[in-house]
Amino acid sequence: MSGALRVALRLGGSGVWAARGRAGRQQLSQAAAGNAESGGGADGGGSGSREAIERMVREHPVVVFMKGSPAQPLCGFSNAVVQILRLHGVEDYRAHDVLQDPDLRQGIKNYSNWPTIPQVYLNGEFVGGCDILLQMHQNGDLVEELKKLGIRSALLDAEKDQ
Repeated sequence: MSGALRVALRLGGSGVWAARGRAGRQQLSQAAAGNAESGGGADGGGSGSREAIERMVREHPVVVFMKGSPAQPLCGFSNAVVQILRLHGVEDYRAHDVLQDPDLRQGIKNYSNWPTIPQVYLNGEFVGGCDILLQMHQNGDLVEELKKLGIRSALLDAEKDQ
């Protein structure tokens, strides 16, 4: 990626996305997201700090750290996670674009002790990456995990219609 493009992306916003329904996706400002992820400082409160990441994974029942946004994933694995969630009708979740923030990108890997992106969290618990989410989708575990969060998988309704 060119330096100019990297700077343009960096200036483009906080990298926090909220996916909500078919109305589309909107980028939230850091203030609207309620995240104190800006400014590193000596207190360790920067976007890649354990405390900041802890807040992010607990801010919503379904949280995804990905490359790009739900509206425009920038890697195939991130796209696959978005598509799996979409298949299950999960449209209300938080997505954090790690390409917008190198500290967050490394911090989330350290936090989970998982070396790859995307990373999916359900109810504050690390589930895994694309491969794990795909496996859960295929064996039906994702339907059960979503049910624990009070989310009814759209696949259950699709089975009724057939």
